[in-house]
Amino acid sequence: AGIPLEFVQDNHSKSYQGVIRGLHFQKIFPQGKLVRCIQGEILDIVVDIRIGSPTFGHTLNVKLNQENKKLVWVPPGLAHGYSVLSETSEILYKVTDYYNPQDEAGIRWNDPELVIDWQVNNPQLSKKDQDLPLFQKAMRRLSQST
Repeated sequence: AGIPLEFVQDNHSKSYQGVIRGLHFQKIFPQGKLVRCIQGEILDIVVDIRIGSPTFGHTLNVKLNQENKKLVWVPPGLAHGYSVLSETSEILYKVTDYYNPQDEAGIRWNDPELVIDWQVNNPQLSKKDQDLPLFQKAMRRLSQST
């Protein structure tokens, strides 16, 4: 598929309708992710957080489901998240670096600068995702860590 990186880990995640996961990224050891929804439907969200990139701060969303069989390649250096549109969903994603919890960071899902329509009415988030910083603060922290 032209992806110049090696995948080192496979992940499988199951979630329920209205759940929002993300926006997550790794600061020092960024992961590339190849994402696929094998059951149900999700809205996959990608945000360019590569400081200096011409598309810095831009977002992309793609519906992934078991019928369309689309995959999304999320290159290292981008933030990633998704919302669950169906009753349940299961996603598989391959990553190019091992998960390192000390290296994890993120951006608050409802940041007013990014204006992401997650297409869910009653969002459900983990405590960790509720407490993520806004985009500008997350980018300041990222620039200080690299």
